Amino acid sequence: SCARGNSNRAAIGHLQRELYGRRYPVLLVRPDGSSVRLRYGEPKRILMMPLDSNTLPEAERKARLRRHFPSKPKAKEEETFEGINLDTYKKFWKK
Repeated sequence: SCARGNSNRAAIGHLQRELYGRRYPVLLVRPDGSSVRLRYGEPKRILMMPLDSNTLPEAERKARLRRHFPSKPKAKEEETFEGINLDTYKKFWKK
């Protein structure tokens, strides 16, 4: 069996590789807002550096945590049929 690939093999499915064969231009954005153009191994438009939460003030750090991990939604009260007048819907019932 021949392991050589050709254009027909590439058309059937994607290649099983983790690294791309070339470098792609990417915009790197730093936490202070500055940006740098560099060459990256994957085709992306923008890369953002992670923000170090240890350097933030306490209030801003708590606000970021609240945004990332919102509180659970409150349970809604179940509707009861006690206050409904069934005579108003009598015309929709089939006899």
